[in-house]
Amino acid sequence: MRGGAADRSGLIHVGDELKEVNGIPVDDKKPEEIIRILAQSQGAITFKVVPGLKEDATTKEPKVYMKALFDYDPMDDKAIPCKEAGLAFKKGDILQIMSQDDATWWQAKHEGDANPRAGLIPSKQFQERRFALRRSVTTLPSLRSSTRRASGFRRSFRLSRKDKKTNKSMYECKKSELYDMADVPTYEEVTAYRRQSGAKHRLVVLVGPTGIGMNELKRKLLISDPQHFSVTIPHTTRAKKNQENDGVEYHFIAKHLFETDIHNNKFIEYGEYKGNYYGTSLDSVRSVLSKHKVCLLDVQPHTIKHLRTAEFKPFVVFVKPPSIERLRETRKNAKIISGKDDKGTAKPFTEDDFQEMVRTAQIMETQYGHLFEKVIVNDDLSTAFSELRLALKKVETENHWVPVSWTHS
Repeated sequence: MRGGAADRSGLIHVGDELKEVNGIPVDDKKPEEIIRILAQSQGAITFKVVPGLKEDATTKEPKVYMKALFDYDPMDDKAIPCKEAGLAFKKGDILQIMSQDDATWWQAKHEGDANPRAGLIPSKQFQERRFALRRSVTTLPSLRSSTRRASGFRRSFRLSRKDKKTNKSMYECKKSELYDMADVPTYEEVTAYRRQSGAKHRLVVLVGPTGIGMNELKRKLLISDPQHFSVTIPHTTRAKKNQENDGVEYHFIAKHLFETDIHNNKFIEYGEYKGNYYGTSLDSVRSVLSKHKVCLLDVQPHTIKHLRTAEFKPFVVFVKPPSIERLRETRKNAKIISGKDDKGTAKPFTEDDFQEMVRTAQIMETQYGHLFEKVIVNDDLSTAFSELRLALKKVETENHWVPVSWTHS
């Protein structure tokens, strides 16, 4: 093991031939028999070794860091060759990979850990295989039925929850939610990144169930510093009303142009409501970022992966509901926007709304949790706002781990 006693001694190397252990010849013995001799030994152990061909030690391995996208406990792993040699980790931990020589078991340690000894973790390929096998027999049907309802029409287009009568999915994206389920999140290679002064800001993406308060959080950020934060202006094909200005409330465009943009994948999200299209375009995000402002965007979680590019470097915040009991307590007098008309009328939350909010949040976290960099429980709006504001400040001033691909462009 990297960093273990044998490795640190510098006396035993891969390729060496073991001839004797404590004076006992072991040429004809299997590894299991040698281990038994070692187990019965007391005090110092003497090896007689014939050195193998020494590899050129001057080629120093580059440092490789991986972000873990799942929880792992070696004590629960039947396949690991030695449970005690395993390294436990949680989703989101940064691991320094010390060796990838073995196709099934990598050697790693927690980033910044002073202990030089590495531990065993399942390799990316091995873990992907295990997850794929597990997924094929479990959760696809239940997720499929749930996410359909989770993607209601959204107020980021100044509209609302989808009309209960509408049964077709309001949202389209380049790839469907089922495509996302085919992804098997294990590890992602990352590197430390800090935004340079004068560079464009990272896109800030808020994700959460309908009614959780993302619009309120965005509004509070905008009011707190309108020179620093901004939102995108949606596109629509509906007719402009008298008091509206093009490029202020919406970008008003012809239906055939909207459909051409859909075909050319220019929209992050789009939907159809009462015969008119509404959508958020990639160019509207670029427009905000080019003004050196922080762009605040809330989207359906299945669109996040299309925004995870070197250009946008999104910082993804999951806004999560508290327990159902707390929702009943804190939101009994609050209103939710109902999609009965273009204006969006408010109605009180119902018990069904609370159940749906918690259930949708659980599905989002199960399916897309590996993409979230910050989780904020919106129990109390002002506390959640302070937490969000502090997190966004850190994004601008401190080092963060980002995918390696974001820094190579």
